[in-house]
Amino acid sequence: MGWKAAEKLLRHWKVLRGDNVMITRGKDKGETGIIKRVIRSQNRVIVEGKNLVKKHIKQGQGHEGGIFTVEAPLHASNVQVVDPVTGKPVKVGVKYLEDGTKVRVSRGLGASGSIIPRPEILKVRTTPRPTVAGPKDTPMDVVLEKTYNAKTGKGMPEL
Repeated sequence: MGWKAAEKLLRHWKVLRGDNVMITRGKDKGETGIIKRVIRSQNRVIVEGKNLVKKHIKQGQGHEGGIFTVEAPLHASNVQVVDPVTGKPVKVGVKYLEDGTKVRVSRGLGASGSIIPRPEILKVRTTPRPTVAGPKDTPMDVVLEKTYNAKTGKGMPEL
């Protein structure tokens, strides 16, 4: 990817994997679906069951060949999140609640201003966090060891 292409990448993504979106342009205009995958390097999203194209796949070792129907990516600007209250496509804004939590809200024409919840699928981890320390992990006794005393200044490196 050249620097011109990298320059045009979206910096602040408004749509997330698992969001209910409406397609605003293309052959499936006006249809709604759930985002299956987000391809940030290309500013594209794949919507479940939408923008279907025929793909010719050559036969190889371990798989059959033929003509298959697959979901093609859509540009991120061609989809909008659906308002959970009105069911219309809306823009997404950010708001902070009184307790300081950051939430997504609907804004724009036909928006109710309601909170758009984060998709539940984002809370599920595909790979579990490691529970056992590996060979390259620092032992806890070394991590918790006090190496600097603020009162005496001991442990300060000589510069």
